[in-house]
Amino acid sequence: MKLKELASQLAVSRILGDDSIEISGIEIDSRKVKQGDLFVCVTGKTGIADRHLYAAQAVSNGASAIVVEHDVDVDAPKLFVKDTWDALAVLSCHLYGYPSSDMKLIGVTGTNGKTTTTTLIEHIFASQGHTTGLIGTGHTKIGSQTYATIGTTQDAHELQKNLSKMRDIGSDYCIMEVSSHGLDLGRVKGCSFRTAIFTNLTQDHLDYHGTMEAYQAAKGLFFSRLGNDYSGNPDEHRYAVLNADEPASADYAKLTSAQVVTYGIDADADVRAESIRFSSKGTSFRCVTFRGELDFHLKLVGKFNVYNALAAITAALLENLPLEGIKTSLESVKSVEGRMEVVDAGQPFLVLVDYAHTPDGLENALAAIAQFAEGSIYCVFGCGGDRDRTKRPLMGRVAAAYSDYVLVTSDNPRTEDPARIVQDILPGLTEAGYAPDRFEAIVDRRVAIGRAIAKAGPLDVVLIAGKGHETYQDIMGVKHDFDDREVARDAIRGRFDD
Repeated sequence: MKLKELASQLAVSRILGDDSIEISGIEIDSRKVKQGDLFVCVTGKTGIADRHLYAAQAVSNGASAIVVEHDVDVDAPKLFVKDTWDALAVLSCHLYGYPSSDMKLIGVTGTNGKTTTTTLIEHIFASQGHTTGLIGTGHTKIGSQTYATIGTTQDAHELQKNLSKMRDIGSDYCIMEVSSHGLDLGRVKGCSFRTAIFTNLTQDHLDYHGTMEAYQAAKGLFFSRLGNDYSGNPDEHRYAVLNADEPASADYAKLTSAQVVTYGIDADADVRAESIRFSSKGTSFRCVTFRGELDFHLKLVGKFNVYNALAAITAALLENLPLEGIKTSLESVKSVEGRMEVVDAGQPFLVLVDYAHTPDGLENALAAIAQFAEGSIYCVFGCGGDRDRTKRPLMGRVAAAYSDYVLVTSDNPRTEDPARIVQDILPGLTEAGYAPDRFEAIVDRRVAIGRAIAKAGPLDVVLIAGKGHETYQDIMGVKHDFDDREVARDAIRGRFDD
């Protein structure tokens, strides 16, 4: 596609140089530029360097042209725009042919539950015979193939490229996680969402957003941007699926012109769970919907997974899938990777690995365990470096409220001193009146996991929280191989094989 055709999609822009040059791809990382790419110099944001500084490197690596907000000294055609982030979304949609309009796109936003909810929805549709795509934390699934990707919501050019691959294999649906960062940076601008789902809102990412109000507002962008037009064609209807038990849902309902459908447990909702029963083997509940009632028996544990399941059920019902088929699909799910995932190496106690890395997430996991634990609860957790420091003592307080023994350790310290992060967590334990003989501070995560495994007895439960599915530990910018599940298995074998 010629540069001038791409530029024609922008209301305000001008080209300096050859406007007939061919563009075959779009990139914002100069190190990934290939011959024929258009390099977009997105401006600096929190944690993101200003790419105008790397324009020369991009041209050196083969960029055919660059998109800029201000002039830079490079020998290549330049497309001047008012906002490079907005331009990135517009240009990416046009280059890849607006792929989201060729499938039904279902997005899930919220502090916790995005990965589980999207995984459940994708499983329902795939098991009912639909060709699906899935975009989420750390991975992208196109048809039957899964690829490792970075982050939660991809930048616009990567997102549109992956959506185009899904379109090319005839995908009926794409289900994707939509993060507050992705919304604030305009990564999903241009995506034609069929359904937008809200899970919950609790403290997280304040290092980026600054305040809870700003964080809530960023999530609200998802619903305010949901289609403003109505159609007589049911395939073109738009839905906002909101958690009726979450206060923020009332605000989001006001922001959208889409049809609002609610789910919940405590409040009156269009889809709700009644007669909930918990055990270490799973969760049962009566699901009452606008399409009938059925009893569900899931292998997933905890009240928070009831919410995730209700959101998935609602999304599937809106696509006219039968409730009986939805039940069959959900009941076949054994676990979601890194989300209350069981580590079984033959030990006489339960070991769970969960991605919980916020106060609310940790509380959800521990509260779920408390509902069925017959013995003591051991909690191993830390907090990520270079992130919101205010949540660290809050997580210590949560651990103190639900655990019999706590091991505070490292998560992904990134560029922070891991010992300092641990020290930020400990006041939450001590201020909660937690006795000194009921917790340990062990900076080395491997040692901390091993210590919990060594202390646990029959009927006890060990929760290893914070990293979930991750297979690395980020220390001073270097990612070291580290998988909580494998480390736990090694510790179990080391204890019982001796």
